[in-house]
Amino acid sequence: MSLPDTKTLAAAATAIRDSRCTVAFTGAGISVPSGIPDFRSPGGLWSRYDPEQVCSEWALRKNPVGVWEFLRDALELFDTATPNQAHIALAELEQQGLLSAVITQNIDNLHQEAGSQEVIEYHGNCRRYYCHGCAASYPSDQIAAQVRRKIPVLCASCEAVIRPDVVFFGEAIPQEALFRSAALAREADVMIVVGTSGTVAPANIIPQEVAARGGTVIECNIGPTAYADVTSIRFDGAAEEILPLLAQQLLGRQ
Repeated sequence: MSLPDTKTLAAAATAIRDSRCTVAFTGAGISVPSGIPDFRSPGGLWSRYDPEQVCSEWALRKNPVGVWEFLRDALELFDTATPNQAHIALAELEQQGLLSAVITQNIDNLHQEAGSQEVIEYHGNCRRYYCHGCAASYPSDQIAAQVRRKIPVLCASCEAVIRPDVVFFGEAIPQEALFRSAALAREADVMIVVGTSGTVAPANIIPQEVAARGGTVIECNIGPTAYADVTSIRFDGAAEEILPLLAQQLLGRQ
């Protein structure tokens, strides 16, 4: 896969420099180089598990062992993953005042581990846990220790199943994430779309809202996506290669 030409990099850098508010919108593809396959891709977790049976409100009530069998596999992936150069580039742009926030559909915490401070987690975060019954919070290290001994992991107070603070199928997007992402979509002059094909609702409408207001959508994806009609500048390539080049362009490095 060829690297982007200097003209496209320069156009993207100019749009970001001229922007009063630039926001990144990321999906599963940005974390694939970190060792977390897209759940929907061949060989991903959804090829081994039925989401309704292990990742739904019904499953929490009726199939807690299945939920935690799935979570144990997912957490093994997350525990070995580390931020890649795409995560690091976005964090650096924020540190230099060139990126206002990251809206992510991912639950892996890699943006935060890379150093990003303003992260809106549309689907939650797998590093936080609470009881599905009484809502008591549990630290992730305590959960990790219990998973090695026995599943499902149950609340010490009410014995209901403990769950990660992520959006399961059929559950609503957290209100704070909805409000903050909507506010950023109204404010953003530029949105950098990374690693998402635009098929998961309702998050997929966020870049479209920016474009509808006359904002610039910069896309960094491999292959076709649902954003062809709204993208102004497109990089067809690997985010871990392209975003560091864009950061270099913006920061005047060779």
